[in-house]
Amino acid sequence: PIHSTAAPTMYRLAAIFLVLAFYFGLHNLCTAFQQIGVPSLPRCSNIDNNRHPRCVFPHSAVLPHNSDVPPHKSEHTNCLSTGSECKDKLSSLSSRRDMLRRSLIGSTLIATTSMYNADNNNRANALDKSSTIGKMPNFFMSSEDDKEVKGMPVPSKKLGGLSNKIRAVSKVMDELQRDLMQERWDLVEEYPNQLRSYVPVFTAYTDSAFPTDIPTDKGLRVALRYEVGRFFASLERFRQATNRKAIDEAYIAYSDMSLHFDRYLRVGGLYTFYDDNVSLEPYYAGNENSLVYADPKKDPALVRDLIVLIQGPEKGKTGIVIGLYMDGSDACAVKLDRVKGIREIRVVPRSWAAKRLGEQDPDDVFLLPRSA
Repeated sequence: PIHSTAAPTMYRLAAIFLVLAFYFGLHNLCTAFQQIGVPSLPRCSNIDNNRHPRCVFPHSAVLPHNSDVPPHKSEHTNCLSTGSECKDKLSSLSSRRDMLRRSLIGSTLIATTSMYNADNNNRANALDKSSTIGKMPNFFMSSEDDKEVKGMPVPSKKLGGLSNKIRAVSKVMDELQRDLMQERWDLVEEYPNQLRSYVPVFTAYTDSAFPTDIPTDKGLRVALRYEVGRFFASLERFRQATNRKAIDEAYIAYSDMSLHFDRYLRVGGLYTFYDDNVSLEPYYAGNENSLVYADPKKDPALVRDLIVLIQGPEKGKTGIVIGLYMDGSDACAVKLDRVKGIREIRVVPRSWAAKRLGEQDPDDVFLLPRSA
């Protein structure tokens, strides 16, 4: 068997050999074309100070190839064509040869580059963007990295890392959820100041992501500022609740913070995916037994319970209850399981969120390592 490191080299050499053979084959064809085309065109010579050029045709080009036909008195037949006509014919031949040669060179370059990149991509796992192996030239590179998430607002690209700083708040919110649900008040009271330090980041992103004066950018800036204001208003209510160690109020305030931060990510074009499904309910039509859950009327879900949505457009999605609203709406805040780094927040009727039954893995925030 061929060694794994030698095989790509052999394939590359074979590919280059085939390309060179293809090149020289077409080159010979080009030469034959030139040899066939030249005799049929006049050969020009300039006389009389280049004012009246004279063109002559070879005898073989004007007479049939028959040995019985007597040769013409002159070896060449005078051409009555003007000098410009001769030049046009020669230019036509030259342009055809040049066009064929350029096409040949271009085809060879593209074929060689494609084979080289195909081999290197196999060694670099093709789409491993962190690898320096198999990097393709810009004009062959797909623009997949520059594509925005379908269906989401498109922020400006001149953000200088602000997007990653905003997304980093998600981890802080996850750690806060973990410590709050474990009622570690000594740790929870530190989070308001930590989150407050992100005010300049939110402000800078809001002004930089949609900087123009077109109506859509203006509207998005207004929406982002509204969500930031609601987020920090909820953060203040959370601070007050933690000072009193009022756990239910803290849950509600945390739910509002999570909801407004989630909306900020969505409006700001910071989601890493977009779910264009209008409703998941049709997928469960006739398969109601595929979801296993407790009756939400007899055993309603509480904060920290792992749930599955049994009604609504997102039926079948799983998550955890992070807050119960006591304003008479009989609604609860649900933090859905992580998808591509994002955990969406939904406020749904409590009858839609049913406790999952059986052995379940804990919510992933409880698996986060606690920093010193």
